[in-house]
Amino acid sequence: MSQKTRSLARPLDEAGFTARARDHLAMLYGPRRDEVLRRLLTLLSHHRGALPARDADEAAPLWSERDQWLIGYGDSLLDGDTPPLAVLQAFLEARLPETFSGVHVLPFFPWSSDDGFSVIHYREVDPALGDWSDIRRLAEKGDLVVDLVLNHVSRESLWFVDYLSGSLPGRDYFIEMDPDTDLSAVVRPRSSPLLVPVPTRRGTRHLWATFSEDQIDLNFANPDVLLEFIGILLFYLEQGARVIRLDAIAFLWKIPGTPCIHLPETHEVVRLLRAVVDHMAPGTLLLTETNVPHRENLSYFGLVRLPNADLEGLPNEDRDRSSGEDDEEPATPDEAHLVYQFPLPPLLLHTLTSGEASTLAGWLESLPDLPPGCSYVNFTASHDGIGVRPLEGWLPSHEFEALLELMHRFGGFVSMRTDGQGRDIPYEINITWFEAMKGTRRGADPWQVERFLCSQHLMLALQGIPALYLHSLTATLNDLEGVERTGRLRAINRHRWHTPSLEELLDSRNTPTREVFLALRRRLAVRRREPCFHPDARQRVIPTPPELLVLERGPLADGRRLLAIHNVTDRRQPLALDALDTPGWQDLLEDAPWAKEESLAPYRSLWLVAPG
Repeated sequence: MSQKTRSLARPLDEAGFTARARDHLAMLYGPRRDEVLRRLLTLLSHHRGALPARDADEAAPLWSERDQWLIGYGDSLLDGDTPPLAVLQAFLEARLPETFSGVHVLPFFPWSSDDGFSVIHYREVDPALGDWSDIRRLAEKGDLVVDLVLNHVSRESLWFVDYLSGSLPGRDYFIEMDPDTDLSAVVRPRSSPLLVPVPTRRGTRHLWATFSEDQIDLNFANPDVLLEFIGILLFYLEQGARVIRLDAIAFLWKIPGTPCIHLPETHEVVRLLRAVVDHMAPGTLLLTETNVPHRENLSYFGLVRLPNADLEGLPNEDRDRSSGEDDEEPATPDEAHLVYQFPLPPLLLHTLTSGEASTLAGWLESLPDLPPGCSYVNFTASHDGIGVRPLEGWLPSHEFEALLELMHRFGGFVSMRTDGQGRDIPYEINITWFEAMKGTRRGADPWQVERFLCSQHLMLALQGIPALYLHSLTATLNDLEGVERTGRLRAINRHRWHTPSLEELLDSRNTPTREVFLALRRRLAVRRREPCFHPDARQRVIPTPPELLVLERGPLADGRRLLAIHNVTDRRQPLALDALDTPGWQDLLEDAPWAKEESLAPYRSLWLVAPG
């Protein structure tokens, strides 16, 4: 891909923004459009002078091969009385200087449950972590990713107190529902009750709660809620955030009788937020968090409207409403800049525990060519579990069951959700990624570190921006004590390191933590210098036997191309590729001409480059 066609940050002028916002608000609020638009323009004018200066060059790139992110909680690292956010900053400077272009600090606000995703105060930093000056210092060192937790709020929030007392503004911020309403079509990510009884001065009311009884959903049909969150988004940009992660965005809008997931109104809200950031802070990136099957996930680029049949649980008579205005593809993407590759972790887990890459290769071949302004965030582990909904349509039931059973054998758990028939079905695997790499279907074996590193090499080679969870860098084991202490399965992968203990493991010879950390740090340093890893560089799967996965990145405008070769088995595999017959391959990981090999050791990876 030539440099001229790579993704650029383009500002949206006043007239263009006003026209787009009017259209979005008309779809959302009908006759109230002009009133809400006036309030929105007033809100933006109040924030305009406070936003940090951005590169005025209209051709500024949105991303490059140097982009790679770290994911972690504000208190993933602890060191005595030092504010944990300051501990994180010190660790990055001491151990990972220039390794990451940005850091995703998971919700750092005062919270009541779900390790931060039940927010009490959106404009405050949890004092147990630090303060806004700590957040701004992290932003000064690179791109800061901040969660906008906009689907729901904590029961301990002031908005909810307002609701209970019947006071503004919170009185109208939530969704009351008659408990006899038929909500069987609603797609659920949990098995908890959808409606929560709440005693108020007006008697018991039932409120919508998609995720838990402590996380009460907000009513975006009330424009006051939308304007409130646009103000919060702008406040985060003022504190230095460059990437806004829209948490649980797929469930935002609720209409009884529909699945209440991916509704046209939800996509319209994302389009409006995109217009706001393009107008107020060009270069800001929107990232949607939608742990759903692949085609549904891709819809958040705004390139396609979901076909009616893709929406789980939607009654036939209501399907016309789900498809939006029509099924035509818009000329340009108008929603998120980035979406997570949610199918990647479970497919990669299947690949490395079964020793066959054909399923993963088939999924990679299915990925569409993306236009400038759209890319992926690639990951293997995150603060959540390994979602299995994205496996729908890719793994047969016996393979799926074998994977779940193996993860149980390796010390993991499986969280459930409720489907449209009221049945509990698997939703995610809860296990650390390092423990998930303990062995194959034959059981645990001596290849855990090599298998783990192969998974990371493969992820790092893919088109998009890689994001590494802190606990992948440190080869963290299952935190079963955390599960027992909290009663939450996700705690297995949310260990809090005391830095003296972590430093000892990093500095001691022959520990998996040291071996993994140093290997990944070196690979990340190599990756960020290679132009073939630009997120916009083309990706192609090279046909091979199922024991190998080979990707080509490029060729670039100058002819440079890269082959990423991976042995996904615990046996040496022959390396017979026609592409390798061309002389002149350079081994990036060895920083030397490639000494042609006839076979590849178990779980070994090669990054080979042919200059143009």
